[in-house]
Amino acid sequence: MTTKIIRFCNIVMAALVAGTIFGIWIGYNPKDLSFPTYIEEQQHTILALNTLMPLLGLITIILTIISAFLRRKEKTAFSVLLVASVFLIISGLTTKFGNQPINSIVMTWAVKSPPNNWMDLRNQWWFYHEVRTLSAFIGLCLISWTSMKKD
Repeated sequence: MTTKIIRFCNIVMAALVAGTIFGIWIGYNPKDLSFPTYIEEQQHTILALNTLMPLLGLITIILTIISAFLRRKEKTAFSVLLVASVFLIISGLTTKFGNQPINSIVMTWAVKSPPNNWMDLRNQWWFYHEVRTLSAFIGLCLISWTSMKKD
């Protein structure tokens, strides 16, 4: 019963993390936004998610590793869950070392005075976001797939 509860929680948490990241990818592409619109939207999103999402990501990684450990006798499920953990870790590291340093810079910007390199930083942030979106999505797919397999 514990294994099923952990697996369920793992799917829900992975879905929340990947879903939020995917929603940002679908709805927040900043390429056609003016600087004032971009900065207001980005700063608001950073304030809302910059602490919560890494915490949810860490919980998801831990649950995935626990799920793998609980299914260690099932070689395929164990291996796939470890690979899913790696993809989730890649997503987290991309956030920590790619997106968040840029977020820190963006939080210092004022709407009325765009820095000369704002589009370059916006594009770099978006690239890192695409990497973490793909990585989190693959992690979610692998976690879901192992849960569909018979015990």
